[in-house]
Amino acid sequence: MTTLRDAAMNSKAWPFEEARRVLKRYEKKAPEKGHVLFETGYGPSGLPHIGTFGEVQRTTMIRRAFEIISDIPTRLLCFSDDMDGMRKVPDNVPDGDMLREHLQRPLTAVPDPFGEYPSFGDHNNAMLRRFLDTFGFDYEFASATEYYKAGKFDHMLMMCCERYDAIMEIMLASLREERQQTYSCFLPIHPRRGGFSMCR
Repeated sequence: MTTLRDAAMNSKAWPFEEARRVLKRYEKKAPEKGHVLFETGYGPSGLPHIGTFGEVQRTTMIRRAFEIISDIPTRLLCFSDDMDGMRKVPDNVPDGDMLREHLQRPLTAVPDPFGEYPSFGDHNNAMLRRFLDTFGFDYEFASATEYYKAGKFDHMLMMCCERYDAIMEIMLASLREERQQTYSCFLPIHPRRGGFSMCR
């Protein structure tokens, strides 16, 4: 292992270079939670594809490189942004007319056009997990919808409310003038229609 670790510490391959950057954060002290969390995000607005695979694969490559150069345990979280609003109807799914009626609604509030799961978001999440399991990825899955409903984001949302002006100052500086007019760091769901506000 020492020879492999020595080689990894000197490797010019990008996963090892990224892993060394992560390790540098813990030179003085191991993470308080007892592990390093690697995370990859996924927007289930359409069926999983090779780009989705690439996101998880790249993160896994860095994680594996980190495990060679460090004894700190790791976890990989594959996070689904399934609370995002459906902005357009994918071309490769059935019943597009039905889906068009649900534009701007959270993906987990849009009916599944395949009729297999409670929602379109749930269908795509299941396909993603099947996809990743087929290739033997070691990961934990998380759903934004479940996190929001369980209150896991409440503390950070309150902090964003308290620091709204500072956040907006940073964000607006990064946007074009037209986008600045409608941007908000909050996107509430309409209590009756169930969809997001169009001003995002």
